[in-house]
Amino acid sequence: MELLGFSLPSYGWSTIFGSTISGVFLGSIYALVAVGLTLIYGVLHIINFAHGALLMLAMYAVYFLWNILGIDPYLAMLIVVPGGFAFGYGLQRFIIGKASHGKDEITLLVTLGVAIVIENMALFFFSATERSVRVPYDLDGIDLGVTYAVYPELAALVGSFLITLALWAFMTRTDTGKAIRAVSKERQGAQLVGINVDHIFAVTFGIGVACVAAAASLLVPTYAVHPQIGSLFVLIAFTVVVLGGMGSFVGALVGGFLIGVTEQLGRLYLGESLGVITISVIFIFVLLFRPTGLFGVKAG
Repeated sequence: MELLGFSLPSYGWSTIFGSTISGVFLGSIYALVAVGLTLIYGVLHIINFAHGALLMLAMYAVYFLWNILGIDPYLAMLIVVPGGFAFGYGLQRFIIGKASHGKDEITLLVTLGVAIVIENMALFFFSATERSVRVPYDLDGIDLGVTYAVYPELAALVGSFLITLALWAFMTRTDTGKAIRAVSKERQGAQLVGINVDHIFAVTFGIGVACVAAAASLLVPTYAVHPQIGSLFVLIAFTVVVLGGMGSFVGALVGGFLIGVTEQLGRLYLGESLGVITISVIFIFVLLFRPTGLFGVKAG
């Protein structure tokens, strides 16, 4: 096969299908990181530059719970998710919210500053050394014929669906979720009917960080922890959020799968170094024909 004068390798359907399945597993990881990001944007209407740093911090928390207390990374979710919510709530209510004075452009700078502080503190206290969690089942899995799926990959896939479903149910079935939706659509109107907007902002940010903490528990058995790990995921997560549609949970899930499959197939045909270019290509094409993203809606 030739493309623009370059000869591309030919593969059988089993190889292509295997790479597609691997891409789905990779995409579920991207979706996990993107779900919390799209929630924060959907309500606060800001891009949270501290998202990657908070993911890294949560991964360190999972690592130390395993290393010091011997708690399995998946069980650690019962600790880090509530802790992530409390940390995110306090961070938004008492630091980001107060420092930004209600101005979105200042909020962007504040979240960027928070990210820089967290990453440098992690580098100071933990150094740049990679730390890995070794669990007995990290190499065990299921043979799917065309590829081998290890249990951590399956857990990330199932987790991405469950977290998305839980967020959808929370946003549609609970009073707090309805208040969050009201604030996201009309901030001043929600305040006029008695909704505490500052509290809802903090709750939303807390839920977003809780999603990051859940993602950290699912990532740690597969990925080594270091101070820059968050930036590796959050750049793709931003792409996933815009691709799926800003503020859409389903869009984040589908966008994550689309990016993961595209990346894996790109690596198959173009190699490890050039494969990631396909992410930018499909991103540009989608925005050309669907500027609001796959599941986004036009403002107004």
